[in-house]
Amino acid sequence: MSHCDIFKDESCLASKGLQMLPYLLLTCLFYAVSTNHSYAQETLAQRPTMHAFELQSMPVLDGEVLGDPSWQGVKPASDFWQVRPNEGQPATQKTEVYIGFIGDFLYIGMVAYDDNPEGIIVTDGRRDSGLNDSDSFRVIIDGLLDRQNGFVFGTNPVGMEYDAQVVKEGAGGGWDNSGFNLNWDAGWSVKAQISDIGWSAEMQIPFKTLRYSNGDAQEWGINFQRNIRRNNEIVYWAPLTRQYNLNRVSEAGTLIGVVPPRSRNLKFTPYVLGKVQRGGELDGTETDLEFGFDAKYSLTPSLTLDVTYNTDFAQVEADEQQVNLDRFNLFFPEKRPFFLENSGQFAVGNAGEAQLFFSRRIGIGEDGDVIPIEGGVRVSGKVGSSTNVGFLFMSSESVEDIAPGNEFMVARINQEMGKRSSLGAIFIERDGDGTYLLPEAGDNNRTYGVDGRLGVGDNTLISGWAAKTDTPGLEGEDHAYSLKGNFDSAEWSHGIEYSQVGENFNPEVGFLSRDGYRKIGISSLMRIRPNDLWGLLEVRPHYSYRGFWDFDDFQETGMLHMDVHWEWKNGYEFHTGYNVFTDGLKEPFEIIDDVWVQPGSYHDSEIQLYLTTNQSADLSAGLRATVGGKFGGDRVSLSPRINYRFGDKFSSRLSVNYNEFDLPVPGGDFSVMLARLRLSYAFTPKILLQALMQYNDSSEVFGTNLRFSWLRSANTGLYLVYNEVDEHGVDAPPRGREIILKYSFIFDVLN
Repeated sequence: MSHCDIFKDESCLASKGLQMLPYLLLTCLFYAVSTNHSYAQETLAQRPTMHAFELQSMPVLDGEVLGDPSWQGVKPASDFWQVRPNEGQPATQKTEVYIGFIGDFLYIGMVAYDDNPEGIIVTDGRRDSGLNDSDSFRVIIDGLLDRQNGFVFGTNPVGMEYDAQVVKEGAGGGWDNSGFNLNWDAGWSVKAQISDIGWSAEMQIPFKTLRYSNGDAQEWGINFQRNIRRNNEIVYWAPLTRQYNLNRVSEAGTLIGVVPPRSRNLKFTPYVLGKVQRGGELDGTETDLEFGFDAKYSLTPSLTLDVTYNTDFAQVEADEQQVNLDRFNLFFPEKRPFFLENSGQFAVGNAGEAQLFFSRRIGIGEDGDVIPIEGGVRVSGKVGSSTNVGFLFMSSESVEDIAPGNEFMVARINQEMGKRSSLGAIFIERDGDGTYLLPEAGDNNRTYGVDGRLGVGDNTLISGWAAKTDTPGLEGEDHAYSLKGNFDSAEWSHGIEYSQVGENFNPEVGFLSRDGYRKIGISSLMRIRPNDLWGLLEVRPHYSYRGFWDFDDFQETGMLHMDVHWEWKNGYEFHTGYNVFTDGLKEPFEIIDDVWVQPGSYHDSEIQLYLTTNQSADLSAGLRATVGGKFGGDRVSLSPRINYRFGDKFSSRLSVNYNEFDLPVPGGDFSVMLARLRLSYAFTPKILLQALMQYNDSSEVFGTNLRFSWLRSANTGLYLVYNEVDEHGVDAPPRGREIILKYSFIFDVLN
């Protein structure tokens, strides 16, 4: 049987794939252990070290480092190394980083020398906006020296605030990227300025924002990243190879001599909110006045207690609309700050596919309806030097015809064992009030899970998990498990996976894109750095295959993806791909209203192209296009976008997702379009006006979300939010409008 015949015969692929899986895993492991990369040996053998100095006076936080006498006598770290464009070479511009401490604060001063200050590029001044397309500076701090977790602080030449939490070196990936939490927000300050020598910045970070061990003089893990955008240059103080980024805490340098104060952290954040609603499902106008609070207390320097009452997330941006043109569940990422803090520690499963805990099940209904949260408590952090613990309890109200009243509990423990290895367990429970069930039926659900990861050498990671659910009325076939192997070197990345989810596996406080399947996944990618060829920076040929079968060996999904990514030094990128699909349907499904795809096995292919211009330019654009077959017919999919910015104040993005089908079924000639416009104006890094407007022509819904924010510390301050939903379909309700005014303030009780 030929290679092509195998991919057309789902039973052959299922049996051969399952038989080959153990050998492929062993081959991957053997290759990973035996492969040795000379560059990694030479440059990563010794991690750099620097000293933190006790300052005699507090620096004046104005971004001027060299002229401030507080920094005199502090020896800086320098000698940064490129990861791009010329891996392993010294940085083209000098960078100096100074670290000092005094009282309750850690100070970081940075001088980014530049022989062409006029060439400095700044693309955005908004809090937590991307730093990749701007001249920028970032630091990751591993205060517990566990070489797996840390906090990132960053800025650019206009002094924007960027902070994030890294768990398990950013592992998670997928749609939720749970290992890198950009929505983690801390109270800290930064100032920056551009001068004739380049640009400089000063950060003031309260020790209570960080996590560290008890004791006097300490050693922390630390690394610095500088981006010089006009050269498409990325440099690090502790050298890394091209496949890694700043999240690679295990290869960070060491900071010596930090003497933090005894932890004293109690923060109380009350809020008051006024809301006016009109139209939509309402008859007339409704007004509401609410108040609530969040509180944070450090039980130890590395273990935190969070309490919330009458939890509200009115300031959170609306979800981006999606169009479901397949028969599987859509995934919407979590955006609510309370649930995102330390979320990586609660993440077990396959991101966006089979997650044991998914916080959007708390306080959000199946159709996106808001369910009031009465309150909750969370304990998260470290006990000792290597044991991560987490406990979450939340209570939500009953909402008629949407959800019963529920109590949710999550308990998590994870033991780190060095070399990026760990072993953990999780327990998740939903206990409902039985509103929608018969008295004799139980309204509860439990999930039990274990997970682990094993680091082999510098480049190999083997990870897996197993879980079981307990649901009244469902017996047997209620388990799931997954095993993955990944090898990632400077030149090569390989991955292999096997997953299985039982037909009755039912994590009601988790996420399943589908149930009752076995999955095989395999991938391989090569990174090539051409020498002065057509201005290319990197070429990445790769392939991947993933297939899903039910337990009768019927293939429901298969996708073979072959692609080459071409990336130029000027920021342009072009992808040339070819996909081969298998879609197996056991019963009809409604792809759009009144259009039904019939059962059968469909084998199709398509060409995929992607182009993007330099995203740091004032005007940039991108296009993703696929042309080929789908469900036995034809499909054309176009996703263009255009970005325009004016300095670091104004930015905009218009994107369209257009799909045109011609299927061999009644009504199969149709098109679907989703358009999205984002506008943002930053008066200052802390005063921001944002707009998100979306139109879905399949449901004829136009949605608008306007947000004005005046931040004081972290993500607290004044928010004015306007939401509007305008439906134009048959029997559509009147236009719905909502205005929300919210104010919150952090009281640092122990300051």
